[in-house]
Amino acid sequence: MPPLDRITRDPQIMGGKPCIRGMRVTVGTLVGLVAAGRSPAEILGAYPYLEQDDIRQALTYAAWRVEEIELPLPAA
Repeated sequence: MPPLDRITRDPQIMGGKPCIRGMRVTVGTLVGLVAAGRSPAEILGAYPYLEQDDIRQALTYAAWRVEEIELPLPAA
């Protein structure tokens, strides 16, 4: 997998959700826009400070995350 150097996590930004390059744009926001049918050109028009590689890495990160296996934790 290529390095995901554009995806950052900081507890002080968006509650620690994965974001794009330390900005207040979450991976979930970009994935949601793509899922809603927005084209990369539309997304970049709405968020002019983003780049095509930001969208690509957000999708790569989301795909990687859904392939992880989550194990339930016992109730405390």
